Amino acid sequence: MASEILAITGALLLAVLLGISDAPNATASLIAARAGRYRSLAAWSIFWHFIGALIAGVAVAESITGLVRLHASSLIAVLGIGCMVSVVFTWITTRKGLPVSASVGLVGALAGAGIAASGFKAVNWYSVHGYRITGITPVLAGIFVAPLATVGIAALVTKVISRSDRHLSRESLKPIQKGIWAMAAWVAISDGTNDGQKAMGIMAVAVASGYSAGDVGGGHGIVISWWIKVLCGAALAVATAIGGRRIIKTVARGLYHGGPIEGVTTQAAAAAVIFGSALLGFPVSTSSVVTSGMVGAGMVKRRHHVRWREVTNVAWAWILTVPVCAIFGFVLFIGWRAVGGLR
Repeated sequence: MASEILAITGALLLAVLLGISDAPNATASLIAARAGRYRSLAAWSIFWHFIGALIAGVAVAESITGLVRLHASSLIAVLGIGCMVSVVFTWITTRKGLPVSASVGLVGALAGAGIAASGFKAVNWYSVHGYRITGITPVLAGIFVAPLATVGIAALVTKVISRSDRHLSRESLKPIQKGIWAMAAWVAISDGTNDGQKAMGIMAVAVASGYSAGDVGGGHGIVISWWIKVLCGAALAVATAIGGRRIIKTVARGLYHGGPIEGVTTQAAAAAVIFGSALLGFPVSTSSVVTSGMVGAGMVKRRHHVRWREVTNVAWAWILTVPVCAIFGFVLFIGWRAVGGLR
């Protein structure tokens, strides 16, 4: 029972931290383009994140819960410890203003805890289910490839639009400025479907184990109840307005200061990558995707306005997240087993 409580609590805290660390990036371009006041932008983000969580599927949830292959008691403990490590690490980095994703930390922590539980064989390094490729290796590859794809898409779209940008009047720019709101909503929905599933999947597996006398594994065939979607979706959505202002400042004004054109292209590129990743089951980081989109747009229009030093600092933070969280996950699982958390 202790493992189930740990996993359910950890999943709920993960949803909150994903809302604090990842979700605020959906409003970053709105802030950068000075599209409105923070309260109105936060309310817009909260609403669409909740909608995204409600319509979320199970592909990402199956990918996350299927990263380790263990019997029920050990699996639930690993999922719970993975959540807790990700939450603590993300909270610390968020307080420093770094847009580090809890998603990246979760993958590293699950791998470390899984190895501590039953060696390297417990980790699903690579597997194929129909058209989907899952496992630690493809998930990490997707997490780090997604930002590169966003840079390319944002840069390409910005370059195409910027050719006619010089001939646009202030009146013709108004629809583009309104379009930033639509694109921000798309990013929020996409983030709700992707980030929301991570917490939902872990909670669903933990709850199912409490009602089953046998082993309950994660991965393929997971079922998420409607109340789990509502609970995790609400936690994710409300948390976007609680502690995300510092992250928004780093992403919106610390890396690149753009205008309405860059805002639209950044959000469109980010939403396309995040939503596409959710359909394929890749748990990408909204922080890295949105940030990369802003850098891609900035490289085309005002390359000298990109804060490359800040970009480098953020990149290093992402790279170090996986090994650091893996180590903590390994150590905490050993400690959890030593104090009798597994029964």
